[in-house]
Amino acid sequence: MVVPLVVDLWEEDGNAPGIALASFLTLLAGLAMVATTRRRSAGGLDRRQAFLLTVGVWILLPAFGGLPFIFGAPGVSFTDAFFEAMSGMTTTGSTVFSKLDSAPAGMLLWRAMLQWFGGLGIVIVAIVFLPMMRIGGMQFFRAAAFDLPGDVIPRVTEVAGDLLVIYLGLTAACTLGYVVTGLSLFDAICHSMATLSTGGYGTHDASFGAFGAAAQYVSVLFMALSAMPFIRFIQIMHGRTRPLWTDSQIRAYLGIIVVASAILSVVLIGSERMPVEPAIRSSLFTITSLVTTTGFANTDYGQWGGVAAAVCYVVAAIGGCTGSTTGAAKVFRFQVLFSALVVQIRHLHSPHGVFPLRYQGREVEPEVLSSIMGFFLIYVSAMSVTSILLSLMGVDLTTSISAPLATMTNVGPGLGDVIGPAGNFASLPDAGKWLLAIGMLLGRLEFISVLVLFVPMFWQR
Repeated sequence: MVVPLVVDLWEEDGNAPGIALASFLTLLAGLAMVATTRRRSAGGLDRRQAFLLTVGVWILLPAFGGLPFIFGAPGVSFTDAFFEAMSGMTTTGSTVFSKLDSAPAGMLLWRAMLQWFGGLGIVIVAIVFLPMMRIGGMQFFRAAAFDLPGDVIPRVTEVAGDLLVIYLGLTAACTLGYVVTGLSLFDAICHSMATLSTGGYGTHDASFGAFGAAAQYVSVLFMALSAMPFIRFIQIMHGRTRPLWTDSQIRAYLGIIVVASAILSVVLIGSERMPVEPAIRSSLFTITSLVTTTGFANTDYGQWGGVAAAVCYVVAAIGGCTGSTTGAAKVFRFQVLFSALVVQIRHLHSPHGVFPLRYQGREVEPEVLSSIMGFFLIYVSAMSVTSILLSLMGVDLTTSISAPLATMTNVGPGLGDVIGPAGNFASLPDAGKWLLAIGMLLGRLEFISVLVLFVPMFWQR
């Protein structure tokens, strides 16, 4: 919080006392936690502690991360501040703030920093913790996550160190790309943080519509990179490039972007009478933004008609690759389910045949398949229940249906005039904001890792 504090003092926006108070309260709480735990014996985390730590981090940090919004600009309620901070830490990008063009620089930078730290944190969780906790089929990647040169499995700190170097390098390269294509240094820094975290917080109400075509192409490149498995980047850093090209998940993910962008381009050129280059650019930018769950917008895609809305809705639900900063269900789960369907059909044709379920050359254990199926059951059920509850609060149908998808997949903007690319979540009732903030947490931590804390058996020794 000292960083936006310094920026606020430099810009003389007058919010420094509020940010300083938020920083002091956060430091005080942190020191209190250190003081109460420093005498505990050292040791590794068991599975129960890993669940509790992961969920606790993503609840406690947004609670304190929202304090600068309460005591500084824009001086909002705790509900709005928590919603904004939770959206940032989970890299969702849904916002309750407007008039960003005239907002204080410190506040805009703090929003970007929340997303940047949240993106780095979720990559570490996805590579290290979720496979260990056997969440949603992630146990399949437990061995592959540490498939690095040599026979020694690296410690978590070594993996985190490699990830930090890669994350910083990509952020710096993205910032340079934005500066070269015409963004100011401040806009470039904020948007590079939002891009690499696939978060989507911008510094203008028009999002990426405020910038030129060249900057949008740069954004497409780095959004696409950010939704790839970061373990592949670690392997490249250690001299192994082959896994990147042989990863079927990456090929399927890039294929989704190409095919969906082509479909959307045809719709825009045919139905909307849009010129070819703007149509291709808008389609590619929008699809990449949605499938990576970044949530940037260079235009209001909610006005493109029903076919375009359907395409956008589907790709947002799919998401990018596991082990990245992206949200949603992830490509690999759809691949495994499709492979399971093919195996089932082959069994129907040849009942006595032996057809093992394989993914990326490895056999998929029944535990992994049942875990993935359980994930999808909770995924659909949670969105359905949230939609019904929002409707009961008086929220319109389009918002009620798209808001759960936008928050639980961590995409950010929804559909319609209220929460679409041209709107925000400010007009929703406070109860709805809390409900959607919980949805962000559930979606970011793969649902089961949060829900397991409410099972009495989990707490029994």
